Amino acid sequence: MSVARSIALFVLAAIAEIGGAWLIWQGWREHRGLLWVAGGIVALGAYGFVATFQPDPNFGRILAAYGGVFVAGSLAWGMLVDGFRPDRWDVIGAVICLVGVVVIMYAPRST
Repeated sequence: MSVARSIALFVLAAIAEIGGAWLIWQGWREHRGLLWVAGGIVALGAYGFVATFQPDPNFGRILAAYGGVFVAGSLAWGMLVDGFRPDRWDVIGAVICLVGVVVIMYAPRST
């Protein structure tokens, strides 16, 4: 159950961080206004809190693993929201990052 909870938290964190950055991008670069920017700031703040609910107590491990989730999640966001089409190298890179997440977070460790 702990792995499932951890994965769900990574997905939630990715939505908050990537969504927050996207909202700021839309507000500033696409001139949609400061309300979009403010929404992005709130979402980015939520991301910071979501990460604290991970069951592993090590900040560095959580953020290192999340880096891989962020890479794959950013490509997925681009596909779903912006119509981005990743090439095979994008996909291969994302898979490598996700393998890194599994090794960092879920490999057996001695206590």
